[in-house]
Amino acid sequence: MKTKIIATIGPASASPEMIKKLITQGVDVFRLNFSHGKIDDHAEVIRIIDQMNLEMGTHVATLADLGGPKIRLSEVQGGFFEIKAGEQLQISTALTQPGNRNLMGINYPGFARDVEPGQNILVDDGRLQFSVLQTNHEDLITAVALNSGTVRSRKGVNLPDTRINLPSLTDKDREDLTFILHQKIQWIALSFVRSANDIFELKSLIRDYSPAFLPGIVAKIEKPEAIDNLVDIIKASDAIMVARGDLGIEIPIENVPVLQKKIVNQCILAGKPVIVATQMMEGMIENIFPTRAEVNDVANAVFDGADAVMLSGETSVGKYPVETVTTMSRILRNIEDYENIYFRFRPLLQEQSADFVTDSVVFSAVDLATETRAAAIIGLANSGYSVTRISSYRPKSPVHVFSLKPEVLKKLSLVWGIKCHIIDDHLNSDQVGILKERLMAEEILKKGDLVVEVTHYPVHAPDKANRIALSRV
Repeated sequence: MKTKIIATIGPASASPEMIKKLITQGVDVFRLNFSHGKIDDHAEVIRIIDQMNLEMGTHVATLADLGGPKIRLSEVQGGFFEIKAGEQLQISTALTQPGNRNLMGINYPGFARDVEPGQNILVDDGRLQFSVLQTNHEDLITAVALNSGTVRSRKGVNLPDTRINLPSLTDKDREDLTFILHQKIQWIALSFVRSANDIFELKSLIRDYSPAFLPGIVAKIEKPEAIDNLVDIIKASDAIMVARGDLGIEIPIENVPVLQKKIVNQCILAGKPVIVATQMMEGMIENIFPTRAEVNDVANAVFDGADAVMLSGETSVGKYPVETVTTMSRILRNIEDYENIYFRFRPLLQEQSADFVTDSVVFSAVDLATETRAAAIIGLANSGYSVTRISSYRPKSPVHVFSLKPEVLKKLSLVWGIKCHIIDDHLNSDQVGILKERLMAEEILKKGDLVVEVTHYPVHAPDKANRIALSRV
Protein backbone atom coordinates (compact mmCIF):
# COMPACT_ATOMS: atom_id res chain seq x y z
CA MET A 1 0.00 0.00 0.00
CA LYS A 2 1.08 3.56 -0.67
CA THR A 3 -1.04 5.21 2.04
CA LYS A 4 0.43 4.36 5.44
CA ILE A 5 -1.42 3.05 8.50
CA ILE A 6 -0.73 4.33 12.02
CA ALA A 7 -2.08 2.21 14.89
CA THR A 8 -2.24 3.37 18.49
CA ILE A 9 -0.93 0.90 21.04
CA GLY A 10 -2.96 0.22 24.19
CA PRO A 11 -4.17 -2.64 26.36
CA ALA A 12 -5.79 -4.36 23.37
CA SER A 13 -2.63 -4.40 21.26
CA ALA A 14 0.50 -4.20 23.44
CA SER A 15 1.48 -7.88 23.44
CA PRO A 16 4.20 -9.25 21.12
CA GLU A 17 1.64 -11.48 19.41
CA MET A 18 -0.71 -8.59 18.65
CA ILE A 19 2.05 -6.26 17.48
CA LYS A 20 3.31 -8.94 15.09
CA LYS A 21 -0.19 -9.52 13.71
CA LEU A 22 -0.74 -5.80 13.22
CA ILE A 23 2.55 -5.44 11.32
CA THR A 24 1.62 -8.41 9.15
CA GLN A 25 -1.75 -6.84 8.32
CA GLY A 26 -0.24 -3.52 7.26
CA VAL A 27 0.71 -1.22 10.16
CA ASP A 28 3.60 1.09 9.21
CA VAL A 29 3.79 3.25 12.36
CA PHE A 30 2.85 2.54 15.99
CA ARG A 31 1.64 5.49 18.06
CA LEU A 32 2.37 5.65 21.78
CA ASN A 33 -0.07 7.99 23.53
CA PHE A 34 1.77 9.63 26.43
CA SER A 35 -1.49 10.97 27.82
CA HIS A 36 -1.99 7.41 29.07
CA GLY A 37 0.18 4.57 30.31
CA LYS A 38 3.34 4.36 32.37
CA ILE A 39 6.88 4.92 31.13
CA ASP A 40 7.77 1.27 31.85
CA ASP A 41 4.85 0.13 29.68
CA HIS A 42 5.94 2.37 26.81
CA ALA A 43 9.52 1.12 27.13
CA GLU A 44 8.36 -2.48 26.85
CA VAL A 45 6.27 -1.72 23.73
CA ILE A 46 9.25 0.02 22.09
CA ARG A 47 11.41 -3.01 22.87
CA ILE A 48 8.84 -5.32 21.27
CA ILE A 49 8.55 -3.16 18.14
CA ASP A 50 12.34 -3.08 17.75
CA GLN A 51 12.50 -6.85 18.21
CA MET A 52 9.75 -7.43 15.63
CA ASN A 53 11.54 -5.22 13.12
CA LEU A 54 14.65 -7.38 13.52
CA GLU A 55 12.75 -10.66 13.30
CA MET A 56 10.49 -9.67 10.41
CA GLY A 57 12.94 -7.53 8.42
CA THR A 58 10.56 -4.57 8.62
CA HIS A 59 11.10 -0.86 9.29
CA VAL A 60 8.01 0.00 11.30
CA ALA A 61 8.30 3.42 12.96
CA THR A 62 7.29 4.62 16.41
CA LEU A 63 5.45 7.90 17.00
CA ALA A 64 5.43 9.33 20.53
CA ASP A 65 2.40 11.57 21.07
CA LEU A 66 3.02 14.06 23.88
CA GLY A 67 0.00 14.77 26.07
CA GLY A 68 0.31 18.55 25.97
CA PRO A 69 -1.62 21.04 28.12
CA LYS A 70 -4.91 19.17 28.26
CA ILE A 71 -7.48 20.99 30.39
CA ARG A 72 -9.48 18.66 32.64
CA LEU A 73 -12.10 18.86 35.36
CA SER A 74 -11.13 17.57 38.81
CA GLU A 75 -12.30 14.37 40.45
CA VAL A 76 -16.04 14.12 41.14
CA GLN A 77 -17.52 12.74 44.35
CA GLY A 78 -18.84 9.29 43.47
CA GLY A 79 -17.24 9.49 40.02
CA PHE A 80 -20.11 11.37 38.32
CA PHE A 81 -23.29 13.38 38.72
CA GLU A 82 -26.19 14.36 36.48
CA ILE A 83 -26.86 17.93 35.43
CA LYS A 84 -29.89 19.37 33.65
CA ALA A 85 -30.09 22.17 31.09
CA GLY A 86 -30.46 25.51 32.85
CA GLU A 87 -28.71 24.45 36.07
CA GLN A 88 -25.77 26.54 37.24
CA LEU A 89 -22.35 25.22 38.24
CA GLN A 90 -19.31 26.93 39.74
CA ILE A 91 -15.81 25.98 38.61
CA SER A 92 -12.79 26.82 40.75
CA THR A 93 -9.06 26.72 40.13
CA ALA A 94 -8.43 26.55 43.90
CA LEU A 95 -10.50 23.48 44.78
CA THR A 96 -8.37 20.76 46.39
CA GLN A 97 -10.98 18.07 47.12
CA PRO A 98 -13.33 16.16 44.77
CA GLY A 99 -16.06 18.33 43.30
CA ASN A 100 -19.84 18.01 43.33
CA ARG A 101 -22.88 19.26 41.44
CA ASN A 102 -22.41 22.76 42.91
CA LEU A 103 -18.64 23.27 42.74
CA MET A 104 -16.07 21.64 40.45
CA GLY A 105 -12.31 22.00 40.20
CA ILE A 106 -10.23 22.46 37.03
CA ASN A 107 -6.50 22.02 36.35
CA TYR A 108 -6.06 25.28 34.40
CA PRO A 109 -4.71 27.95 36.82
CA GLY A 110 -5.56 30.87 34.52
CA PHE A 111 -9.09 29.68 33.77
CA ALA A 112 -10.99 32.42 35.65
CA ARG A 113 -8.65 35.13 34.29
CA ASP A 114 -8.96 34.09 30.66
CA VAL A 115 -12.66 33.31 30.17
CA GLU A 116 -15.31 35.99 29.75
CA PRO A 117 -19.11 35.96 30.16
CA GLY A 118 -20.85 34.53 27.13
CA GLN A 119 -17.99 32.24 26.15
CA ASN A 120 -18.61 28.51 25.80
CA ILE A 121 -17.15 25.66 27.84
CA LEU A 122 -17.29 22.20 26.26
CA VAL A 123 -16.81 19.10 28.43
CA ASP A 124 -16.21 15.45 27.51
CA ASP A 125 -15.59 15.95 23.76
CA GLY A 126 -18.47 18.41 23.58
CA ARG A 127 -21.08 16.10 25.07
CA LEU A 128 -21.79 18.78 27.68
CA GLN A 129 -21.96 22.49 26.90
CA PHE A 130 -21.86 25.37 29.36
CA SER A 131 -21.92 29.12 28.95
CA VAL A 132 -19.94 31.43 31.27
CA LEU A 133 -22.23 33.69 33.29
CA GLN A 134 -19.63 35.50 35.38
CA THR A 135 -16.02 35.33 36.55
CA ASN A 136 -14.12 36.94 39.42
CA HIS A 137 -11.02 36.97 37.18
CA GLU A 138 -9.07 35.23 39.95
CA ASP A 139 -10.14 31.68 40.74
CA LEU A 140 -13.89 31.18 40.27
CA ILE A 141 -16.44 31.27 37.47
CA THR A 142 -20.17 30.57 37.30
CA ALA A 143 -21.57 28.76 34.26
CA VAL A 144 -24.98 27.52 33.12
CA ALA A 145 -25.56 24.14 31.49
CA LEU A 146 -26.90 24.41 27.94
CA ASN A 147 -27.87 20.73 27.77
CA SER A 148 -28.49 17.83 30.13
CA GLY A 149 -25.94 15.10 30.69
CA THR A 150 -23.42 13.43 32.98
CA VAL A 151 -20.39 15.19 34.48
CA ARG A 152 -17.64 12.63 35.06
CA SER A 153 -14.26 12.77 36.81
CA ARG A 154 -11.23 14.08 34.89
CA LYS A 155 -13.09 14.71 31.63
CA GLY A 156 -11.46 17.01 29.10
CA VAL A 157 -12.46 20.65 28.70
CA ASN A 158 -12.35 22.70 25.50
CA LEU A 159 -12.62 26.48 25.36
CA PRO A 160 -13.30 27.32 21.70
CA ASP A 161 -13.95 31.03 22.34
CA THR A 162 -11.04 31.63 24.73
CA ARG A 163 -7.41 32.44 23.99
CA ILE A 164 -5.59 30.09 26.33
CA ASN A 165 -2.38 31.12 28.09
CA LEU A 166 -0.73 27.75 28.61
CA PRO A 167 2.73 26.57 27.48
CA SER A 168 2.72 24.04 24.64
CA LEU A 169 5.02 21.76 26.67
CA THR A 170 4.02 20.80 30.20
CA ASP A 171 6.41 19.59 32.91
CA LYS A 172 5.21 16.05 32.23
CA ASP A 173 5.92 16.50 28.50
CA ARG A 174 9.49 17.49 29.30
CA GLU A 175 9.95 14.40 31.48
CA ASP A 176 8.45 12.21 28.77
CA LEU A 177 10.67 13.87 26.15
CA THR A 178 13.83 12.84 28.01
CA PHE A 179 12.67 9.23 27.92
CA ILE A 180 11.58 9.45 24.27
CA LEU A 181 14.90 10.86 23.09
CA HIS A 182 16.79 8.19 25.02
CA GLN A 183 14.77 5.58 23.10
CA LYS A 184 15.60 7.17 19.71
CA ILE A 185 11.98 7.24 18.61
CA GLN A 186 11.55 8.42 15.01
CA TRP A 187 8.58 10.80 15.34
CA ILE A 188 7.28 13.05 18.14
CA ALA A 189 3.78 14.56 17.96
CA LEU A 190 3.23 17.90 19.70
CA SER A 191 -0.32 18.47 20.93
CA PHE A 192 -2.30 21.73 20.87
CA VAL A 193 0.17 23.59 18.64
CA ARG A 194 -0.79 27.25 18.29
CA SER A 195 2.16 28.79 16.45
CA ALA A 196 5.48 27.93 14.84
CA ASN A 197 7.20 29.01 18.06
CA ASP A 198 5.81 25.90 19.77
CA ILE A 199 7.67 23.79 17.19
CA PHE A 200 10.86 25.82 17.52
CA GLU A 201 10.82 25.37 21.30
CA LEU A 202 10.52 21.58 21.00
CA LYS A 203 13.22 21.38 18.33
CA SER A 204 15.55 23.44 20.52
CA LEU A 205 15.07 21.02 23.42
CA ILE A 206 15.76 18.07 21.14
CA ARG A 207 18.95 19.60 19.72
CA ASP A 208 20.20 20.36 23.24
CA TYR A 209 19.62 16.77 24.31
CA SER A 210 20.52 14.79 21.21
CA PRO A 211 22.17 16.77 18.39
CA ALA A 212 23.27 13.55 16.66
CA PHE A 213 19.74 12.18 16.23
CA LEU A 214 16.82 14.44 15.37
CA PRO A 215 13.37 12.81 15.32
CA GLY A 216 10.72 14.35 13.10
CA ILE A 217 8.19 16.69 14.72
CA VAL A 218 4.51 16.20 13.92
CA ALA A 219 2.40 19.30 14.63
CA LYS A 220 -1.13 18.39 15.66
CA ILE A 221 -3.64 20.82 14.22
CA GLU A 222 -6.46 20.97 16.76
CA LYS A 223 -6.74 24.63 17.82
CA PRO A 224 -8.23 27.66 16.00
CA GLU A 225 -4.92 29.50 16.47
CA ALA A 226 -3.16 26.73 14.53
CA ILE A 227 -5.46 27.33 11.57
CA ASP A 228 -4.60 31.03 11.67
CA ASN A 229 -0.86 30.22 11.69
CA LEU A 230 -1.00 27.16 9.45
CA VAL A 231 1.53 28.25 6.79
CA ASP A 232 4.24 28.99 9.37
CA ILE A 233 3.48 25.81 11.34
CA ILE A 234 3.80 23.64 8.23
CA LYS A 235 7.10 25.31 7.37
CA ALA A 236 8.49 24.78 10.89
CA SER A 237 7.32 21.16 11.27
CA ASP A 238 8.46 17.89 9.71
CA ALA A 239 4.89 16.55 9.39
CA ILE A 240 1.32 17.57 10.21
CA MET A 241 -1.56 15.73 11.86
CA VAL A 242 -5.15 16.78 11.20
CA ALA A 243 -6.38 15.93 14.71
CA ARG A 244 -10.08 16.05 13.97
CA GLY A 245 -11.24 15.16 17.50
CA ASP A 246 -10.32 18.35 19.34
CA LEU A 247 -10.40 20.37 16.12
CA GLY A 248 -14.06 19.45 15.64
CA ILE A 249 -14.80 20.74 19.14
CA GLU A 250 -12.75 23.91 18.94
CA ILE A 251 -14.26 25.04 15.61
CA PRO A 252 -17.69 24.46 14.03
CA ILE A 253 -17.75 20.78 13.13
CA GLU A 254 -19.09 21.46 9.64
CA ASN A 255 -15.85 23.33 8.84
CA VAL A 256 -13.60 20.31 9.49
CA PRO A 257 -14.02 18.47 6.12
CA VAL A 258 -12.99 21.51 4.08
CA LEU A 259 -10.14 22.29 6.46
CA GLN A 260 -8.92 18.70 6.16
CA LYS A 261 -8.67 19.08 2.39
CA LYS A 262 -6.95 22.46 2.63
CA ILE A 263 -4.41 21.27 5.20
CA VAL A 264 -3.59 18.11 3.26
CA ASN A 265 -3.15 20.07 0.04
CA GLN A 266 -0.88 22.66 1.67
CA CYS A 267 1.27 19.93 3.21
CA ILE A 268 1.69 18.15 -0.11
CA LEU A 269 2.68 21.39 -1.83
CA ALA A 270 5.23 21.98 0.95
CA GLY A 271 6.58 18.43 0.70
CA LYS A 272 5.60 17.60 4.30
CA PRO A 273 3.90 14.30 5.27
CA VAL A 274 0.34 14.70 6.55
CA ILE A 275 -1.73 12.39 8.77
CA VAL A 276 -5.53 12.30 9.02
CA ALA A 277 -6.60 11.13 12.48
CA THR A 278 -9.50 10.50 14.87
CA GLN A 279 -12.62 8.33 14.63
CA MET A 280 -11.74 6.91 11.23
CA MET A 281 -13.23 3.51 12.06
CA GLU A 282 -14.65 4.26 15.49
CA GLY A 283 -17.47 1.74 15.12
CA MET A 284 -14.95 -1.12 15.07
CA ILE A 285 -14.11 -0.49 18.72
CA GLU A 286 -17.22 -2.57 19.42
CA ASN A 287 -18.20 -4.08 16.04
CA ILE A 288 -16.34 -6.37 13.68
CA PHE A 289 -17.48 -4.39 10.62
CA PRO A 290 -17.14 -0.65 9.94
CA THR A 291 -20.06 1.49 8.90
CA ARG A 292 -20.31 2.61 5.29
CA ALA A 293 -19.70 6.17 6.44
CA GLU A 294 -16.42 5.10 8.05
CA VAL A 295 -15.31 3.33 4.88
CA ASN A 296 -16.02 6.52 2.95
CA ASP A 297 -14.14 8.59 5.53
CA VAL A 298 -10.99 6.49 5.08
CA ALA A 299 -11.40 6.59 1.30
CA ASN A 300 -11.82 10.36 1.27
CA ALA A 301 -8.60 10.82 3.24
CA VAL A 302 -6.84 8.91 0.43
CA PHE A 303 -8.61 10.97 -2.23
CA ASP A 304 -7.51 14.12 -0.39
CA GLY A 305 -3.90 12.89 -0.58
CA ALA A 306 -3.05 12.00 3.03
CA ASP A 307 0.26 10.24 3.61
CA ALA A 308 -1.18 8.25 6.50
CA VAL A 309 -4.45 7.45 8.23
CA MET A 310 -4.48 6.86 11.98
CA LEU A 311 -6.37 4.50 14.26
CA SER A 312 -6.80 5.44 17.92
CA GLY A 313 -9.24 3.64 20.18
CA GLU A 314 -9.89 1.10 17.45
CA THR A 315 -6.51 -0.56 18.08
CA SER A 316 -5.68 0.65 21.60
CA VAL A 317 -8.80 -0.48 23.46
CA GLY A 318 -11.08 -1.94 20.79
CA LYS A 319 -12.33 -5.50 20.57
CA TYR A 320 -11.04 -6.06 17.03
CA PRO A 321 -7.65 -4.35 16.48
CA VAL A 322 -6.36 -6.85 13.91
CA GLU A 323 -9.64 -6.94 11.99
CA THR A 324 -9.68 -3.13 11.95
CA VAL A 325 -6.23 -2.91 10.38
CA THR A 326 -7.09 -5.69 7.91
CA THR A 327 -10.25 -3.84 6.85
CA MET A 328 -8.42 -0.53 6.53
CA SER A 329 -5.74 -2.20 4.39
CA ARG A 330 -8.41 -3.54 2.03
CA ILE A 331 -9.97 -0.09 1.69
CA LEU A 332 -6.61 1.53 0.94
CA ARG A 333 -5.62 -1.07 -1.66
CA ASN A 334 -8.93 -0.67 -3.44
CA ILE A 335 -8.73 3.15 -3.54
CA GLU A 336 -5.14 3.03 -4.78
CA ASP A 337 -6.39 1.45 -8.01
CA TYR A 338 -8.08 4.76 -8.77
CA GLU A 339 -5.97 6.73 -11.28
CA ASN A 340 -6.99 10.19 -10.09
CA ILE A 341 -5.07 9.96 -6.81
CA TYR A 342 -1.71 10.04 -8.62
CA PHE A 343 0.56 12.85 -9.77
CA ARG A 344 -1.91 15.68 -9.20
CA PHE A 345 0.28 18.19 -7.43
CA ARG A 346 2.71 20.36 -9.36
CA PRO A 347 4.04 23.01 -6.97
CA LEU A 348 6.01 25.92 -8.33
CA LEU A 349 9.73 25.45 -7.76
CA GLN A 350 11.38 28.27 -5.86
CA GLU A 351 14.59 29.39 -7.57
CA GLN A 352 15.71 31.17 -4.41
CA SER A 353 15.40 27.97 -2.35
CA ALA A 354 18.54 26.18 -1.17
CA ASP A 355 16.90 22.97 -2.43
CA PHE A 356 16.02 24.29 -5.91
CA VAL A 357 18.34 21.84 -7.73
CA THR A 358 17.16 18.83 -5.72
CA ASP A 359 13.49 19.77 -6.05
CA SER A 360 13.92 20.18 -9.82
CA VAL A 361 15.65 16.81 -10.12
CA VAL A 362 13.06 14.85 -8.16
CA PHE A 363 10.16 16.56 -9.93
CA SER A 364 11.70 15.59 -13.27
CA ALA A 365 12.23 12.04 -12.03
CA VAL A 366 8.55 11.65 -11.15
CA ASP A 367 7.52 13.21 -14.46
CA LEU A 368 9.82 10.76 -16.28
CA ALA A 369 8.47 7.79 -14.33
CA THR A 370 4.92 8.84 -15.18
CA GLU A 371 5.62 9.28 -18.90
CA THR A 372 7.43 5.93 -19.20
CA ARG A 373 5.16 4.04 -16.78
CA ALA A 374 8.28 2.96 -14.92
CA ALA A 375 7.98 -0.11 -12.72
CA ALA A 376 9.89 1.64 -9.94
CA ILE A 377 11.71 4.74 -8.80
CA ILE A 378 14.89 3.82 -6.94
CA GLY A 379 16.64 6.18 -4.54
CA LEU A 380 19.42 6.22 -1.96
CA ALA A 381 18.64 7.94 1.35
CA ASN A 382 20.96 9.60 3.81
CA SER A 383 18.60 12.08 5.47
CA GLY A 384 15.48 11.22 3.49
CA TYR A 385 14.78 14.70 2.07
CA SER A 386 14.91 13.76 -1.61
CA VAL A 387 12.69 10.69 -1.39
CA THR A 388 10.17 12.54 0.80
CA ARG A 389 10.00 15.18 -1.91
CA ILE A 390 9.53 12.46 -4.55
CA SER A 391 6.63 11.13 -2.49
CA SER A 392 5.00 14.57 -2.35
CA TYR A 393 4.47 14.43 -6.13
CA ARG A 394 2.42 11.23 -5.62
CA PRO A 395 3.93 9.05 -8.36
CA LYS A 396 2.10 5.88 -9.35
CA SER A 397 5.43 4.07 -9.69
CA PRO A 398 6.50 2.46 -6.38
CA VAL A 399 9.37 4.31 -4.69
CA HIS A 400 12.04 1.92 -3.38
CA VAL A 401 14.48 3.58 -0.99
CA PHE A 402 17.77 2.08 0.16
CA SER A 403 19.82 3.30 3.11
CA LEU A 404 22.56 2.29 5.50
CA LYS A 405 20.60 3.84 8.36
CA PRO A 406 17.74 1.85 9.92
CA GLU A 407 16.48 4.93 11.78
CA VAL A 408 16.14 6.86 8.51
CA LEU A 409 14.18 4.01 6.95
CA LYS A 410 11.87 3.79 9.97
CA LYS A 411 11.26 7.52 9.76
CA LEU A 412 10.37 7.17 6.08
CA SER A 413 7.78 4.50 6.92
CA LEU A 414 5.36 7.36 7.62
CA VAL A 415 5.77 8.78 4.11
CA TRP A 416 3.35 7.98 1.28
CA GLY A 417 4.39 5.43 -1.34
CA ILE A 418 7.85 4.63 0.02
CA LYS A 419 9.13 1.06 0.37
CA CYS A 420 12.21 0.79 2.57
CA HIS A 421 15.25 -1.45 2.16
CA ILE A 422 18.41 -1.69 4.26
CA ILE A 423 21.89 -1.95 2.70
CA ASP A 424 25.15 -2.74 4.45
CA ASP A 425 27.63 -0.75 2.38
CA HIS A 426 27.93 2.60 0.61
CA LEU A 427 26.94 2.59 -3.05
CA ASN A 428 27.61 5.17 -5.73
CA SER A 429 25.51 6.05 -8.75
CA ASP A 430 27.28 3.47 -10.91
CA GLN A 431 26.33 0.66 -8.53
CA VAL A 432 22.55 1.09 -8.59
CA GLY A 433 22.43 -2.05 -10.72
CA ILE A 434 23.07 -4.01 -7.52
CA LEU A 435 19.83 -2.64 -6.11
CA LYS A 436 17.90 -3.58 -9.24
CA GLU A 437 19.28 -7.11 -9.00
CA ARG A 438 18.13 -7.27 -5.41
CA LEU A 439 14.60 -6.15 -6.35
CA MET A 440 14.57 -8.76 -9.10
CA ALA A 441 15.60 -11.45 -6.61
CA GLU A 442 12.71 -10.37 -4.39
CA GLU A 443 10.37 -10.56 -7.44
CA ILE A 444 9.56 -6.87 -7.18
CA LEU A 445 11.08 -6.19 -10.60
CA LYS A 446 11.30 -8.41 -13.65
CA LYS A 447 13.49 -8.41 -16.72
CA GLY A 448 12.54 -5.68 -19.16
CA ASP A 449 11.07 -3.29 -16.55
CA LEU A 450 11.92 0.39 -16.86
CA VAL A 451 13.36 1.98 -13.72
CA VAL A 452 14.04 5.62 -12.87
CA GLU A 453 17.15 6.01 -10.70
CA VAL A 454 17.48 9.10 -8.49
CA THR A 455 20.90 9.44 -6.91
CA HIS A 456 23.36 11.99 -5.62
CA TYR A 457 27.02 12.43 -6.39
CA PRO A 458 29.38 12.21 -4.64
CA VAL A 459 27.64 9.48 -2.67
CA HIS A 460 29.11 10.57 0.67
CA ALA A 461 27.68 14.10 0.30
CA PRO A 462 24.44 15.11 2.07
CA ASP A 463 21.32 13.45 0.70
CA LYS A 464 20.53 15.91 -2.08
CA ALA A 465 19.59 14.26 -5.36
CA ASN A 466 21.36 15.66 -8.43
CA ARG A 467 21.24 12.76 -10.94
CA ILE A 468 18.49 10.93 -12.84
CA ALA A 469 18.86 7.87 -15.05
CA LEU A 470 16.29 5.81 -16.94
CA SER A 471 17.33 2.20 -17.36
CA ARG A 472 15.88 -1.14 -18.26
CA VAL A 473 16.29 -4.16 -15.98
